Amino acid sequence: MGKSAKGPERVKPFSQKKIAYFDRAQKYFNEYDRVMVVECDNVQSRQMQRIRLALRGKAIVLMGKNTTQIKVLQSRLKGGNARDEMLYKKLAGLLIGNVGLIFTHADVGDIIKIIDENKIQAPARVGAVAPLDVYVPAGNTGMEPTKTSFFQALNIPTKITKGTVEILQDQHIIKMGEKVGGSEAALLKMMGINPFFYGMNLTHVYDNGSTYTRSVLELTDEDKRKMFNDGIANITALSLATGFTTQASFPHVVMNAFKSFLAISLTTDFEFEKGAEIVQAIKEGKAVGGGGGGGGAAAPAAAEAPAAKAEAKKEESDEEEEGDMGFGLFD
Repeated sequence: MGKSAKGPERVKPFSQKKIAYFDRAQKYFNEYDRVMVVECDNVQSRQMQRIRLALRGKAIVLMGKNTTQIKVLQSRLKGGNARDEMLYKKLAGLLIGNVGLIFTHADVGDIIKIIDENKIQAPARVGAVAPLDVYVPAGNTGMEPTKTSFFQALNIPTKITKGTVEILQDQHIIKMGEKVGGSEAALLKMMGINPFFYGMNLTHVYDNGSTYTRSVLELTDEDKRKMFNDGIANITALSLATGFTTQASFPHVVMNAFKSFLAISLTTDFEFEKGAEIVQAIKEGKAVGGGGGGGGAAAPAAAEAPAAKAEAKKEESDEEEEGDMGFGLFD
């Protein structure tokens, strides 16, 4: 029997809902150059609705499957536009897990503030990954002595005070990044502690071709100043070590040269105008201030030179006297 001929492959058409999603996503990527990637783990539908309302007029939230969002970015590569290529390169690798996109022209700090204000407090659920460290505070719990087994299971020291369980000191029972166990969840529930806050969590920001994390936005002026000073110090150290003079190392090169001139001037008859006053003060045993082109810093180093030289001469003279006593061994 001959094989039956196969008909042409049927291509499954996109649903109207998916087509509408593609069109909406394409519109947002065309209009906005600033895209925020947010994690949405444990975000409830009602909470999401409140966030959308709070962001109205400032930003637009786009949720959806990661594969669908990546397909939207891939479809834009057909045009060969450099901007679309950058979008795909920077964003595609960030669309992992339960994430969404926020498109905005507003300041990122304002959007983060709105997101953080819409986080809700929630109890610790068994198996959930802790987003922060959880401590049980010291003090009276108000629980009956029969509940001590829960504390013993977690190695929490307690005592019975007036018929109730009292925790002796603060206890770290859940570490950030660890899964919540059954004993920890039960204890926190009995104590009425809701340790976690759930909501959108900003992971990355795409802004005109560059990406950065939330930690960059949280840098204070003092942090930026310290980073800048550390960078200058590293450049200076590298320049001095290699002998390659830069703008950062030039003041140190000049200072070192000035110190060398002072040392030479103190030990020889060589004189130079800028150091004459400092050299004279050192020879007279007077204290030298910080003025005069860094003389204060150079004075101690320069003053040590003649003293060291005099000490060396004295030791040499003593050795000569010991070596020649005026008679030979067999005299």
